[in-house]
Amino acid sequence: MNKPIFEMKGIVKEFPGVKALDGVDLKIHQGRVMALLGENGAGKSTLMKILSGVYQKDQGQLIYEGEEIHLKGPKDAQDLGISIIHQELNLIPHLTIGENIFLGREPVNKFKKIDWKKLYEDSEKLLKKLKVDKDPRQKVSQLSVGEQQMIEIAKALSLHAKIIIMDEPTDALTKKETESLFEVIDELRKDEKGIVYISHRLEEIFRMCDDVTVLRDGRFIGEDEVKNLDENKLIEMMVGRKLTEQFPRIEVKKGELALEVKNLSNEYIKDIHFTLRKGEILGISGLMASGRTELAKTLYGVIQKISGEIYIEGKKVEIKSPQQALQKGIAYVSEDRKGEGLILGLSVKENMTICSLEKFEESLRISSKKEKEAVKRYIGHMNIKTPSENQKIKNLSGGNQQKVSIAKGLMTKPKILILDEPTRGVDVGAKKEIYDLINEFKKEGMSIIMISSEMPEVLGMSDRILVMYQGRISGEFSIEDASQEKIMKCAVGIKEA
Repeated sequence: MNKPIFEMKGIVKEFPGVKALDGVDLKIHQGRVMALLGENGAGKSTLMKILSGVYQKDQGQLIYEGEEIHLKGPKDAQDLGISIIHQELNLIPHLTIGENIFLGREPVNKFKKIDWKKLYEDSEKLLKKLKVDKDPRQKVSQLSVGEQQMIEIAKALSLHAKIIIMDEPTDALTKKETESLFEVIDELRKDEKGIVYISHRLEEIFRMCDDVTVLRDGRFIGEDEVKNLDENKLIEMMVGRKLTEQFPRIEVKKGELALEVKNLSNEYIKDIHFTLRKGEILGISGLMASGRTELAKTLYGVIQKISGEIYIEGKKVEIKSPQQALQKGIAYVSEDRKGEGLILGLSVKENMTICSLEKFEESLRISSKKEKEAVKRYIGHMNIKTPSENQKIKNLSGGNQQKVSIAKGLMTKPKILILDEPTRGVDVGAKKEIYDLINEFKKEGMSIIMISSEMPEVLGMSDRILVMYQGRISGEFSIEDASQEKIMKCAVGIKEA
């Protein structure tokens, strides 16, 4: 194999309280496709942001064509011929294909005016190279997702990219569009482009990629040629961790049926069936875009169901809004605590009671005394570290913000508590405290749905596990029968023999 065109050596990146990358290596070769694999949270996105100049490394080396370089921003990376195609496409719908391809780099004539003739001629050449039969004067809003993906690749080629990073490129594509993309990748390989391919679909890795780099928990696990690996070996590299006592799962006698879901479907989830008992923790696993959060938001009334039935304690219920969900006894703690779960400019008290103010009503007004007493009770019970209930929530640590977010849900006195990524972005000590709280809710007979990207967390805390893939339940396991390998196979769409 030739010398790599780009090499990342010993890359370290830290954020407050989190070591996102700890000595990671990556090699990119001309004319080869490098798969970058790992579970959610393994550090793939952070590494790609360093490669594309969005983040700066804390330690390590970036070596381009044999020389060490320093990327100070995305423009530095772009000037070297490094282009990234994000999972969320970065096009402006009301502009034309050509305008999007050359946005900010439009060719100009001798009068310093945009040379529209050249812009569209150059765009047409790029589209032909990619076998995209579209008029470059057509608006991007009229294109399918797959066609928009090709426009992003055309944009990368217009930058004379030598390295192209593709982040989950087939996630929203049809089978036909995926096949077209694969043909384009083959052509890019022949053109000696170096490609980094991020995907959770293992069948694509074995079909399209030459090499594989695996990350786990921000660390470099290994690199190999695809031809030397099989699915089981790859899964073992991705998940090979042993559970420790940090997950204090307890046995509780299960109660009556709390929740039953039948044939639940909408544009994100398809034909979902499951049950949940009192005193049970139902873990939901799956990779990004598998439909886990969309299922939670459908149960909570944020996303409307198209068909299917929901039963709470044996009674059929209709839930069309979060207010109705709360009335029926369902509380949801969002994975995005800063964007959806909390109002950062408000105090701990205001955040905690915002969904349950009617519980403190006295003579048509809110009893400040009752509200304050309840908040203080939760602060003490949940060991929330704050100078007072009036402290602004934005000044608390991530773990304490998360505990306030959970307390907000608990104050509504739910029968069913949905926790979406309950320990994301919190330190190890706060994680243990949150796990202990979840166990207390379980002992009290509460029914808990816990969505998590961390497989040890799902295996360590759940009584039963559902796995989702492309909006459907692809597997269900009792905790006795579950393993990381079985869950990962279902998460990437591999059916057990």
